[in-house]
Amino acid sequence: VQLVESGGGLVQPGGSLRLSCAASGFTFTGYVMSWYRQASGKERELVASITSNSGATSYADSVKGRFTVSRDNVKNTLYLQMNSLEPEDTAVYYCKAARAFRTYWGQGTQVTVSS
Repeated sequence: VQLVESGGGLVQPGGSLRLSCAASGFTFTGYVMSWYRQASGKERELVASITSNSGATSYADSVKGRFTVSRDNVKNTLYLQMNSLEPEDTAVYYCKAARAFRTYWGQGTQVTVSS
């Protein structure tokens, strides 16, 4: 099983980034996929989730209207489009795959929002 995040980097406030999470080794369509983030010295927090089939989404209040989560069940890839980035969005971003009794995590990708 592998979850490999990419797309992180340094961006100025107000800028955009698109994160990707490539999944392999499990049945991607059977899992709820989520993005979490962990800022230095803080606990890991849920950013956004998307269900396996219907594609229903949910977001943390802090990112609503700025971030969009999506998935491509053919490419087995999860995405997070991040717009209007703020310094408070600086963190390591992780993707997670979850279903009953099984959870997988990626290794994370750093996002830094700074001028």
